[in-house]
Amino acid sequence: MTSKEEATECFVYITLPGETNSVTAGRILLTEDRQGNTLGRFVYGASYLSKTNAVEIDPVELKLSKDTYQTTRLGGIFGAIRDAGPDFWGRRLIERHAGNSQLGELDYLLNSPDDRAGALGFGLGKQPPAPVKKFNQTIALQTLQMLADKLIQDELVELGESAPLGKYRHEAIQTEELLLLGTSMGGARPKAVVEDETGLWVAKFNRPDDRWNNPRIEQAMLELARKCGINTAKSRIETVAGQDVLLVQRFDREKTSAGYLRARMISALTLLRAQDSAQQRDRWSYILLSEELRRVVEEPKKDAAELFRRMCFNALISNLDDHPRNHALIAMDHKWKLSPAYDLTPTPAISIERRDLAMTCGDLGRLANQKNLLSQCTRFLLDQAEAIAIISEMQKQVHSSWYNIVRATGASERDAESIKSAFDYEGFNYS
Repeated sequence: MTSKEEATECFVYITLPGETNSVTAGRILLTEDRQGNTLGRFVYGASYLSKTNAVEIDPVELKLSKDTYQTTRLGGIFGAIRDAGPDFWGRRLIERHAGNSQLGELDYLLNSPDDRAGALGFGLGKQPPAPVKKFNQTIALQTLQMLADKLIQDELVELGESAPLGKYRHEAIQTEELLLLGTSMGGARPKAVVEDETGLWVAKFNRPDDRWNNPRIEQAMLELARKCGINTAKSRIETVAGQDVLLVQRFDREKTSAGYLRARMISALTLLRAQDSAQQRDRWSYILLSEELRRVVEEPKKDAAELFRRMCFNALISNLDDHPRNHALIAMDHKWKLSPAYDLTPTPAISIERRDLAMTCGDLGRLANQKNLLSQCTRFLLDQAEAIAIISEMQKQVHSSWYNIVRATGASERDAESIKSAFDYEGFNYS
């Protein structure tokens, strides 16, 4: 594939609520406007609009309508469609498969396996292909870890860094196997989608250059969040060949005897109409996110309060990677709601006076302290007393239990010491 052969149009498929087979929802076309910008156009198909059970792709940009939608943002790719594409890890795998070929945004969508987040699919045929029934089984975790290790080893060599994984030969990996690792379920860590008797899970692997046991630490943070009253994705640790793997259950899938039901899913980045780049982060804001989600979710007060809890929890564990891609809305039926929390990781820091979240959280910008978190609590449909009670309860829980939870999860004393400075830092209480 060369730059002249980049895909400029494709059909967009969707799995409707209660169904396991996809239908064609519409078509996206990329052209160029008069200023030389890539212009994306999307139109719903007439046959799709005629369905009594048709649903919108997202409640922000692509509502059900006969209109032709247009955008020059994000290279002409609408937010909800971008959300269904591969993440950094998945894109890296597709690029390796393509070799030196120039890839456009639609190429990433078309070359992704059918394990993407949400209910959308993409193809060049007017009719969608039959749903994929086969997934990697949890029994294959050791093989998948080896493949992930090999890819990371190659990347370290390319960067001129040390590669401690020389025992894996390049010939051991085939392009078909690499593509099985791709997923769009958030983040840049090596991962794969695997299946057991209960359903689909995202397997998140260690990297050889990690500073601590990431699977066990992330598992501990999910458990700590649950202790703090936060709705999190279900998760567990599996140990294969002496290496730990974190399994996070897919909350956008529901297993049935006929196949998988799929939830529509959009990131907070899409809901905020924001850009990925940190240089264009003016709309990266918990306050704006609360107001936007209140317009589209079924239970605004419940979800706004839940978002407030997550914002405070991120401040208390110094999760400084809480960008809008790490928050999402899902709709298993016709109603949208805040998804379970995921990708919760502590960031040890030296400063005891100031730490900043990735998104604005109050009058003082991104400052992760109690005064700032409380400054806009009414925008989360909470009064001052309610917000103070939530923060006080969570701070006590984090302070008293983070260490015990980390150790009970199986992380080492050394790992606990490495992340100690992330929790309930002194500056959180500064006025």
